Amino acid sequence: MGELQVDTEPGEVGFSADRLARIEQRFARYVEADQITGFQVAVTRHGRVAYVANHGLRDREEGLPTEPATIYRIYSMTKAVTTVAAMMLHEEGAFELKDPVHRWIPSFRDSRVYVSGPANAPATEPLARPMQVWHLMTHTAGLTYGFHHAHAVDEMYRTAGFEWGQPRGMDLAAACDVWAGIPLLFQPGTEWNYSVSVDVLGRLVEVISDQTLDRFLAERIFEPLGMVDTAFHVPEAEQRRLAALYVPNPMDDRRAMRLENPTPSTPPTFLAGGGGLYSTTADYLRFLDMLRRGGELDGGRLLGPRTVDYMTLNHLPAGESLETFGRPLFSETTFDGTGFGLGFAVVDDPAAGKVPGSRGELSWGGAASTAFWVDPAEDITAVFMTQLLPSSTWPFRSQLRGLVSQAIIA
Repeated sequence: MGELQVDTEPGEVGFSADRLARIEQRFARYVEADQITGFQVAVTRHGRVAYVANHGLRDREEGLPTEPATIYRIYSMTKAVTTVAAMMLHEEGAFELKDPVHRWIPSFRDSRVYVSGPANAPATEPLARPMQVWHLMTHTAGLTYGFHHAHAVDEMYRTAGFEWGQPRGMDLAAACDVWAGIPLLFQPGTEWNYSVSVDVLGRLVEVISDQTLDRFLAERIFEPLGMVDTAFHVPEAEQRRLAALYVPNPMDDRRAMRLENPTPSTPPTFLAGGGGLYSTTADYLRFLDMLRRGGELDGGRLLGPRTVDYMTLNHLPAGESLETFGRPLFSETTFDGTGFGLGFAVVDDPAAGKVPGSRGELSWGGAASTAFWVDPAEDITAVFMTQLLPSSTWPFRSQLRGLVSQAIIA
């Protein structure tokens, strides 16, 4: 298992130790109020781990503490990993970002686009242009999630068995064919909507590489980076390290209630490139450090630095923000001044977002309130882990970014 421990004095990398201590002090209040059972935070600067906090319990009912080696469901933090995988293939010349998706997944050739009407009898129109690979990476493909509960197309996903997860026994290839047969929410490239698009991207990785997604990620990303605890399953011998999953209690939404969530001990049939990975803070920090260093870590290079720089540009048309170009998000904060790159959000205007940070900062999170960011200007990476669905319950991400920012003194 990977190591998670402080390896430098905060002052050596420009942090105030006293100010960093405010992080645990603030988030401990959520634990004391039973709004979450525990959390883990790690912050690095210049590649050195300056701060780690393990607080509370990973499993309240079993009385198990949060520990450095605790395993978490990282849900949509998977998306950045899958997008890196795709960009590795892009660097090999396997595809162009403007290539049509149907070149590798033919069922998307004849997709239709929703115009009006109920879910059981929608009016549709043909594609004005094909869905392209970059649309998948930026959530501008016109796909959606069934759990949004915001549109007739969302309802069609739920009717097909896609709300959380997928129908039993369905693999990624079959799921893509089902999604291709459901009308798109909008013409590709014209709006932003959080969606299964990176799951489709995961299928594209499979087809191009002629490997299952789990094998590609293991061989090309996890093994080179030393991410020893990251996979689409948790082996039986390691499941005791897994944090339990919680949701707000419907009778008292200020108190976390356990949600039974069986975890596969062997690779599942459906390899969700958009949300299926389990990982540890130590592992994910190594992935972020690779991005911080321009695609390289410990002498192994996954991506070229110009590719990473390109991924961290705002790829939304005309430099739009998620708040102006996107459909409403299930988020605890707004996205003013934040665009979207290839695989993650990118800050264009820190002042507009009203959360301390830097232009060019990249970030995203997971449905169980996990979060990460990389601040190239300050040379900082940070990971926050807990297990509370949904991520919009409490403003963990904006609070943590502010708390890390105020601790920088040099």
